[in-house]
Amino acid sequence: MKKIVIAPDKFKGSLTGIEFCDAVERGIKKHIENVTIVKLPLADGGDGTVDALKLYTGGKLISVEVHDSLLRPIQANYLYAEKEKLAFIEMAEASGIRLLKNEELNPLETSTYGTGELILDAIKRGARHIILGIGGSSTNDAGIGMASALGFRFFDAEKKLLEGRGKDLNQLAHIDTSMVNAELRNIKFEVACDVDNPLFGPNGAAHIYAPQKGATKRVVEELDAGLRNFNEKVETQFGKNLQNIAGAGAAGGLGAGCVLFLNAELKSGTELIISIADFDEQVKDADWVVTGEGKFDEQTFSGKVIKGVLDSRTNQQLAVFCGLSELNEQQIKAHKIDYLAEMMEQAADVEDSIKNAGKYLENAAERFAASIK
Repeated sequence: MKKIVIAPDKFKGSLTGIEFCDAVERGIKKHIENVTIVKLPLADGGDGTVDALKLYTGGKLISVEVHDSLLRPIQANYLYAEKEKLAFIEMAEASGIRLLKNEELNPLETSTYGTGELILDAIKRGARHIILGIGGSSTNDAGIGMASALGFRFFDAEKKLLEGRGKDLNQLAHIDTSMVNAELRNIKFEVACDVDNPLFGPNGAAHIYAPQKGATKRVVEELDAGLRNFNEKVETQFGKNLQNIAGAGAAGGLGAGCVLFLNAELKSGTELIISIADFDEQVKDADWVVTGEGKFDEQTFSGKVIKGVLDSRTNQQLAVFCGLSELNEQQIKAHKIDYLAEMMEQAADVEDSIKNAGKYLENAAERFAASIK
């Protein structure tokens, strides 16, 4: 009996990972009745991750009042699995750019305080393992806002308490740890992080990401100087240089802040989800692995789901279903892809391929099944 593992990312704007799995299963079963199908929707720590983790952990969404990045009250959700004592928190739920109007964007004024409040709520619930997704931020505060919610206190040279916004990094003179939540040291923190930018400098948090968050050139320079000052004070006080940790500059320096304040490990989001899904064990005796995402190009192989699947499989054959592929024959061969199907081959145009992705995917899976029967 054939065993096929379906392990896709979402099709952005059209199908969730679970819907992808269902459509492919329907198509395969039209041609192969005697088949074992295992559905393992994956994600990269961003959109779709909550849905995937809900499936694997049986977790429930917890709603809690916290503060947005301008410190206004807001309802935010995170996923909590009681049995595993596992929480998955997306910083974008509290500190995300999508929560602000364009005219409100200003990374000097924004703070990750609300993300810290979500972490605090998970700790109070009994979480022992917290995964933090740090995409889609509106902040550039190196995580001092988040840390403030957890009991860290930040002072300027006049011993004045700082709020924990981006602009405070330039004033920072001392970090007080005397009131830090004692539970922090008992919790395993992992951060889903798929960028490797340093903390400051031309490739750092401010220069690369702050312009998208509303920063002018002058503000970018001010934020970059603040991140340098933060790193200097951390090195003086704690003997840690955060600058060259891969991913330190993620989410406005929150990557660095998570390492310092939470003793967190920065990991590929895809790797984290693959591990929780027990992917390696599930594919051991599989004949085929079917994966896919909306657009399939060279960027797909830099930390995204398909790259994770490629890296994790051993001798299974690989089928890729995508909306559109920009790879040539040589690249397909180099990445050891055995079967490739594009939805655009069936669709009238891009809009049609998005609108009817489920139908076209089912058709493609049917043809795939006929070819391997």
